[in-house]
Amino acid sequence: MNIQKNILFNHMKENITIYIFMIILFLTGIIFGAITVNSMSFIQKQDLFFHLDRYMNQVNGEETVASKDILKRSFFFHMKYLFLLFILGLTIIGLPIVWILIFVKGLVIGFSVGFVVNQLGGKGLLLATLSIAPQNIIVIPIYIIAGTLSMMFSLALLQRLFGRSAPSYSFSLGRPFVQYSFVFLLLIVCALGSSLIETFIANEAFKAILRTSYVITLL
Repeated sequence: MNIQKNILFNHMKENITIYIFMIILFLTGIIFGAITVNSMSFIQKQDLFFHLDRYMNQVNGEETVASKDILKRSFFFHMKYLFLLFILGLTIIGLPIVWILIFVKGLVIGFSVGFVVNQLGGKGLLLATLSIAPQNIIVIPIYIIAGTLSMMFSLALLQRLFGRSAPSYSFSLGRPFVQYSFVFLLLIVCALGSSLIETFIANEAFKAILRTSYVITLL
């Protein structure tokens, strides 16, 4: 256990700059998402709110998607996203796309939360807290770790290609690739946990709020 802790501590210490970069990139996406909501015109907001209104009424009217379908859709989305980050890490030219994917993930979350709060105020904040936050508490670190590992592996390949390997990146491709793949498999398993929370906790909480007419009265 102590050996594992030391390995994790050394890993974080050696790559803290990349982790910070990914966190800042993600937070920048959230900020841009929130700004995008404020820059939308009234007509654009009303059009988007119409679709949100219809979805809420469908949920309140029991026209819901089966839980297994929600779970499958959520998990496969995360799995494809993580697989894409994994593949991009194996290529040097894919590094900018990794940055874009992390930024876009933050952008989507910032826009989603920002729009709901903008339209429903304090009650929208409650709705976002119960229906968006629970699964993202897990999935956000997953994506940041995945993006960081992808960037690290890509940088390692770059330094190896130019024959200037620093101690942190000097390796033969075999063992690091196995470790890289194994960690991504663990992240996919964690993503399954996020999807389970989204399906059976966040989604049920969302439906419970709507059935109490706590938010529906505002629509």
